[in-house]
Amino acid sequence: MIRIHLVMTLRLSRSILHLVLLATLLVTGCRSANRIMARSPNAVLEKRLPSLQLEVDPGPMAATDGALPEDPQKIFDTEMHHNIMEPADSTEAFGYAKLQIHDATISRGGKGFQAFQMMTLLTPSLLGMPLEYCRTHVEAELQLIDAHGNVIGTYTGTGSSNVRVAMYYGYSQSQAPRLADVEALRQALGQIRPQLESDVDSLRQKLLRAGLVHPQEIVGAAY
Repeated sequence: MIRIHLVMTLRLSRSILHLVLLATLLVTGCRSANRIMARSPNAVLEKRLPSLQLEVDPGPMAATDGALPEDPQKIFDTEMHHNIMEPADSTEAFGYAKLQIHDATISRGGKGFQAFQMMTLLTPSLLGMPLEYCRTHVEAELQLIDAHGNVIGTYTGTGSSNVRVAMYYGYSQSQAPRLADVEALRQALGQIRPQLESDVDSLRQKLLRAGLVHPQEIVGAAY
């Protein structure tokens, strides 16, 4: 009886340890996603566009379990204000820049890793092996529209991310999906940026020629 009791106690202890390790990995991870969320790519165009009213249609990204509702607008605002547009009074806009996200597909890889981890009480995680990967593929389209409502340019970009869930060299399962969405969208905007740069002279002329948007139509804030 004593032996049976000891075996059952040992098994219970191992199960509890397993749950504690799993909860730690799911909630915390080791690397913090906060720095990457706040990071802004430094790729300023030599010639910039005049100030524009910025709008985002998140499309399918609004339905993923990753990005927060405000993330697409913040990412787009940061990209445009830091890299694309000239600094200007927030009450001025020479047209509109509208970002439409056409595809945002998130997937998880590494189910084989998870099965192996469970069999070994997450011991490989303590040695740095990932539990899984969060991957997002994004397709985005940017339209530039002058103050009269004329589309003067359309640009597309795609982005794919691969974020690992791991204790030491990855992120927690709570952070990874959001980070995957954010990184994929930034990559898509990174593909659009050089396309804008090649057309920046003609775009500037068309926007300035059309003039300012009526002040009452300008809403939103810069990030």
